[in-house]
Amino acid sequence: MIHSRQLCTFFLDGFLYGLDVTRVQEVLRYQEMTDVPLAPSHVRGLINLRGQIVTAVDMRARLELPRRAEGTLPMNVIVRGDDGGQSLLVDEIGDVVEVSDDTYEAPPDTVPTTSRSLLRGVFKLQNKLLLELDADKLLAAGAAAEAA
Repeated sequence: MIHSRQLCTFFLDGFLYGLDVTRVQEVLRYQEMTDVPLAPSHVRGLINLRGQIVTAVDMRARLELPRRAEGTLPMNVIVRGDDGGQSLLVDEIGDVVEVSDDTYEAPPDTVPTTSRSLLRGVFKLQNKLLLELDADKLLAAGAAAEAA
């Protein structure tokens, strides 16, 4: 039996990424951030989300992609975990896409090690590839960065 599930998708540097839709709380336009001194390079700041402080992680920096063009504002994908949430800063929000196990493959060896460790796998869609990120690993990496 082939299982299917839904992924919330977004774009980074022209690549299509996705997260399990059940882990995404909401998507938001750009939010003002407060800088965090001495934070890792991928932590861009803190966002006040209706009274809750959320760490904003630049996914381009996290996945070792080129920097966003100057003057281009990111979108926010708010991801929830057991210990709270994080805002993932992405280039553009995509759609919710249904994927099935028969289109799944493990991350290829050509993906850099840092990025590959955050990927669950790749789905072959009709005209493109969808790279699925592991929400638990993203949140754990963010929590470790906050603790440092």
